Amino acid sequence: MEAVPVWLRERRAGVGRPAERSRAEVTAAAIALADREGLAAVSMRRVAAELGTGAASLYRYVDSRDDLLDLMIDEVAAGYQLPPPGGPWLPGLLEVCRQARELMLRHGWLPELVLTRSALGPHGTDLLEHVLAVLAEHPASVGRKLETYAVMTTLTAALALNELNGGSAARQRQGAYLAHVIAAGRHAHLTAALSRGSLVPAPSFEDTVSRVLAGLLGE
Repeated sequence: MEAVPVWLRERRAGVGRPAERSRAEVTAAAIALADREGLAAVSMRRVAAELGTGAASLYRYVDSRDDLLDLMIDEVAAGYQLPPPGGPWLPGLLEVCRQARELMLRHGWLPELVLTRSALGPHGTDLLEHVLAVLAEHPASVGRKLETYAVMTTLTAALALNELNGGSAARQRQGAYLAHVIAAGRHAHLTAALSRGSLVPAPSFEDTVSRVLAGLLGE
């Protein structure tokens, strides 16, 4: 039997008292819980507790935790405030990536889901439509444009996750080990690269994304 996306399923009527919640409220509760306690905290039982109801009542709206995760990803995509497409394509795509990064840093659980799940709901579809509109005059094939969308989304998530995981304690641990490696003298190329790299600022988020996009689209 073919799986039906959660957005195309009708809400179940349920048994007993009339439903007191909506799918939007369930999604909002799951997002609030993940923002506060992390993705691992999101379960049917915990989300139901957030809403002051029993876990069984959530099955009127979603079939599983996977449905919750898909709804969460798509609901956050409603947060984009993108200008109408127009002008050069690269600034248009960079604006999408900038806003995606901001949303991912605001919702620290989001990069992991973007990297591990494929969920395209109503808001995600609107975002893809916007990207294709930005690229409407670009001569690349439709396949290359869709590939670009996938790569820019994945790259933004990976860079955001690196930012979220790169706190001062993590940097200190990494720096201590690299100092040990350099002192051991067995990695000449790494030692030279780090010595030169210490004099050059790390590329910015926009620099990195720009170079990747230009490479994908042949400019």
